[in-house]
Parts: sequence; structure tokens; C-alpha cells
Amino acid sequence: MADESWRLPSSVQQLAASTQEPPRQYLLREQEPLGGNLAGTEMPEPIPTIDLGLLSASNDAEEAAKLRSALQTWGFFKVSNHGMETSLMDSVMTTSRDFFRLPLEEKRKYSNIIDGKHFQMEGYGTDQVKTQDQRLDWSDRLHLKVEPEDERNLALWPIHPKSFRDDLHEYTLRSKRIKDDVLRAMAKLLELDEDCLVNQFSDRALTFARFNYYPPCPRPDLVLGIKPHSDVYALTVLLMDKDVAGLQFLRDGTWYNVPAVSNYTLLINVGVTMEIMTNGILKGPVHRVVTNSEKERISVAVFYGLDPEREIGPIAQMLTEDRPARYRKMKVKDFLAAHFEHFSRGERVVDSLRIRSRCSNKKFPACVFQ
Repeated sequence: MADESWRLPSSVQQLAASTQEPPRQYLLREQEPLGGNLAGTEMPEPIPTIDLGLLSASNDAEEAAKLRSALQTWGFFKVSNHGMETSLMDSVMTTSRDFFRLPLEEKRKYSNIIDGKHFQMEGYGTDQVKTQDQRLDWSDRLHLKVEPEDERNLALWPIHPKSFRDDLHEYTLRSKRIKDDVLRAMAKLLELDEDCLVNQFSDRALTFARFNYYPPCPRPDLVLGIKPHSDVYALTVLLMDKDVAGLQFLRDGTWYNVPAVSNYTLLINVGVTMEIMTNGILKGPVHRVVTNSEKERISVAVFYGLDPEREIGPIAQMLTEDRPARYRKMKVKDFLAAHFEHFSRGERVVDSLRIRSRCSNKKFPACVFQ
């Protein structure tokens, strides 16, 4: 039987503590698309920050204009006045860091490898390795389903640190309210019924929390924490490390650094599910994470998706004679499976669903708010 031990990645955190040179599987390749200078470029303007409380309460014209500009220009933005207590965000980050500092054998109790052979999305570990020549990411993660609540696999929810489960449950409740407020604001900008986007998420819609750990890397000029990608779900709420930067977004061929901030910041970005639902008006931005030679970095992402049994496609209200469907429909669970195949190759699954114009071989042009 052929040796397929390469399919079972080891802990990057453990690797980082024992090597001075990353293995070749982690190194960028010269021909790799969207590679380039990992140092990145400083953003030409501050990240747009939306006062969510003001926007939700009064539909403030100035905040709405800032949101419109952020979605058109970047596809992501920060939110303030969102109702999430600093103490809760602080506790979530502290327990996350404490989990990754546990002994490896303790963390492996929650492994995403079943019986030492089979990969599953949920649990502790790294992303699935599909091929021997796949470039690997310099990160470990803990990936957990949090909604539907009756589908939580609590066997994979750490019992240490002791507050981990309670913190994650409370954080999920608060984050969901923020997601709904953002969706209502987006719906207004798109001239949809206020709850049109919120109503796309049934009680069987998927929500995942992903705790990302990026250990120090001896070659940050050659190794990425996470390869370039667009989030597959509809919306992401990201809690960033307040001390260490690393997130970069791609715009017009240039990678821009998202700076660290003094306080824990919530960053919202659009995913490709939303790109399809809005028929290309909103875009799922391409982003990546770079590594740091001296410091570890933590982030917590909450991903909001749809019911896996429903069909994903442009919302009917987004279609007109002048703007026909730009993406073919697909069942959500098949769309997610296709995403992970594309992700391992550094590709965007949404590009495979684009419908070409009937009158030419060209793809529909990019779309912006009208």
C-alpha cells in the first residue's frame, strides 16, 4: 500500500517550535498566482468604520454613505457601537490563546482527524491536505459548528479553559445580532425589503466559529498564514488580534495591510455566497494572512452561511431584464464541497459558477451599486 502519511498534516505550532527552516510544502512558489511581495502596502485611507448603532437606529445618511463606499471599494469594513462588550471580546481572545497554549495531547482530544485516518471539517488541526504538491498554510485552527444549535458537536468543544464553552455561546448570540443589523443595512442600500437578506437565513442555516492560530515563522518572506481566498459563506464577523497585524486584502492587483488596532476590533467582510445572492453587486474580496517572525497571532472568525439543503442563486428581487442572472444555481452543500476543492488549489469557487453572456464569449462586466 502506498504511503499516504502526507495527507495527515502535523501541528504547525509544534513544527514552528522545532524548525529553523519551513518545509518546502509551506513555501511560496514563483509561478503562484496572487503571490508577490508579502510585505504588502499600507492602505491609502483608514479602514471604513461604520457606527452600527447609529445606522440601525436612524438609518443615518452619512453612515449609510460610508457603508456604501466601503462595500464598493473594499468589500469589508469595521463596525463600532455594535453592542458587543469589550469584556466579552477580551475573554474570547484570552480563552482562545489559552487553548492553543495547552499541551498538544490535550488539544488532540478535539482533533479533526477521525481514527487517525479521516479528515473532518470540525475540530482542532489544520486544513485538509488533498495532494502531495499542495502548498500548506502556516496556521492551526479550531473549527466548530455553532448553529443550528441542536447540531453542535460538544465533544469537540474544549472543556479547558473552563470558560471556553460559555464564552463561545454568548459570543455567538451577540455576533448574530450584529450580523442581522449589517444585513438589514445592506438590504436598504440595495433597495430591498429591510428583512430580505435576513430572511435568507433559516433556522437551519449554518454558522461556524473558527479560531485561528499563527505561530511565529522563521521565513515570513516566503510563507503565508492562509493562502489567498474569498470567504465562501455569506458574511464573516472577524475578531482581530489587537497587537499583531497580518491580514491583507487584494484590490486592483495590490495587497494592502490591515493594521492592528489598540482595542479588539470587529471587522465584517462579504463572502461569495452573498456575491451570488446579490447577483454580483456585492463582491467577496480576496484576502490572505501573512506570518510574523517573532510573534504569534490569534483571530476568531464567525462565518454565516445558508441551509445546506437549499439552493443558492441570485435573489429574485436582484434580477431584471437588464441584469439577468450572472451565476448558475447550485445546492448549498454541493457549493461548499466545491469551495474546499477550489480552496486547496488557491482558486475561487464562485468563478466556476459565472454565466457567460449569450451574445458573446465574454463574462458579464463587474457590477456596482446603481
